[in-house]
Amino acid sequence: MRKPAKGPRDPYAVLRWTLLAMGAIVMVMPIVYMLSASIKYPFEMYDLNIIPKEPTFENYTYVLSDGRFLRWFGNSLLIATLTTISAVFFDALVGYALCKFTFRGRTFVFIAILSTLMIPTEMLVIPWYLMSKSLGWLDSYWGIMFPGIMTAFGTFLMKQFFETVPDDFLEAARIDGLNEFQIWWSVALPLVAPALSALAIFVFLGNWTAFLWPLIVTNSQDLYTLPVGLTTFSVEQAVEWELIMTGAALATIPTLIVFLIFQRYIIRGVAMAGLKG
Repeated sequence: MRKPAKGPRDPYAVLRWTLLAMGAIVMVMPIVYMLSASIKYPFEMYDLNIIPKEPTFENYTYVLSDGRFLRWFGNSLLIATLTTISAVFFDALVGYALCKFTFRGRTFVFIAILSTLMIPTEMLVIPWYLMSKSLGWLDSYWGIMFPGIMTAFGTFLMKQFFETVPDDFLEAARIDGLNEFQIWWSVALPLVAPALSALAIFVFLGNWTAFLWPLIVTNSQDLYTLPVGLTTFSVEQAVEWELIMTGAALATIPTLIVFLIFQRYIIRGVAMAGLKG
């Protein structure tokens, strides 16, 4: 008996594609509106037209010519990059130690790290502030970065991925004369590259969009990150939404670059895992 071919006429396929299309529209429309608003004049801002009647790039010229915006952009890029490097390094190191080493109190340490995930960030702000004040880190780059130099989520993620690394590979490396750090760096890390890429994306995006802690710990506008700076910029410009949307559009560029760079490593890791299976 001939089976009906599945294609565009299949009602289930049509339903699936319709739902996917609706979800895609919901997800993409805010970005489309942001880009549209960034090339509008002020008198068109409250129009619902996606395509401006008189598009202009003067907003981009104005924002990019403002030295404060470039300073805030550079601050965010520096802080997000350094914090990402630090978090990926230490999370992978601690996750490997908790996974592959046996020592007294290992379970307690792991549970203690996981327990911090249940504490809201707002409750940690006061201890972070008091620590920064006592160490003289207020209104400094180090004060902005230190809460994110290592993350509990990243430690948990890396520990789970290191569980998939066969111990035989590590033992073979020890027989070859490698020390533990060399084994971690040369043998274990390449095998969990997809996890490292995913963690780098999460940490970079989290620090790039961070608002509450940089707002609290900084007083000088020269140290503002981009989210904090855009808020101040909007107040000074009497909430000129076209400039805010322009700044937000420019702020998405580094996140897109990071995602495009690391997503291929995640896809490659998934494909390699499927081939091994």
